[in-house]
Amino acid sequence: MTAGNLCGYGSGVRNTAATTDAVMEAGEYTGPRLQTDSLNRSLAAPRLRRIIAPVRFPPLIEGRFVRRDNRFRVSVEVHGELAAAHLPNSGRLTELLTPGRRCWLAAFDSPNRKTRFDMVLVAYAGVLVSVDARRPNDLLAEALADGCLEPFSEYTSFEREVRRGESRLDFRLIGDDGTGWLEAKSVTLVEKGVARFPDAPTLRGARHVRELTEIARGGEQAAVVFVVQRPDARRFAPHAEADPVFALALREAARAGVGVYAWSCRVSEQAIAIDRKLPVELT
Repeated sequence: MTAGNLCGYGSGVRNTAATTDAVMEAGEYTGPRLQTDSLNRSLAAPRLRRIIAPVRFPPLIEGRFVRRDNRFRVSVEVHGELAAAHLPNSGRLTELLTPGRRCWLAAFDSPNRKTRFDMVLVAYAGVLVSVDARRPNDLLAEALADGCLEPFSEYTSFEREVRRGESRLDFRLIGDDGTGWLEAKSVTLVEKGVARFPDAPTLRGARHVRELTEIARGGEQAAVVFVVQRPDARRFAPHAEADPVFALALREAARAGVGVYAWSCRVSEQAIAIDRKLPVELT
């Protein structure tokens, strides 16, 4: 897999009218003011490069974070009332989840849910941060389907959530020249422009990276993609202070031939889109 930028127009497995409608001019983030008016204004500005197929959010409701009740549940204030929300992220998110912080929630009316809301976005340091750790898989699926991630553009189809060894990896990529394996990781922590993963020890993450290492040593192609769900990162590095075991496993994987990539995202109240390929520093 060779390094590359996010491409312009879809040339992969899928080329539908919906995809065409989703193609937008990409622009630099103009912060610190939050871009919250419309999808085109928040994700678009004059620029040569284009972004394909953003993942759109359902209508969101603004609230205020109150407290974290447990790993996957938070209390929020919505329209002056206290409510419970599902937090789809097991990370610590210490810098994001502070009392009084603005957040955006998706509402659901299902009798099977324990909470009415999902927390989707948090405002931090002049940008919007997507906190849903499930989102990177959908973003990568869109990009792979459109053939617009150059390191993987030679693959013509893919399968999701495929069992391999002791792990279930996010993507099996299928092409004329063979099979590749891809694991996605959600990143929300940025420190002085450096996106860092993880923000807490992750045995599961280290296991996935070791699985990719064995795949690469066996002659198949393998890669891990860190999707930084915010626009203000300039580069990526593993967070050795938070999890030295994962950082070591990632360095060993790279030495074994596993591709290590990172992309930042553009985020608005309407959608999120993969944007800019980031330099990766493993030393």
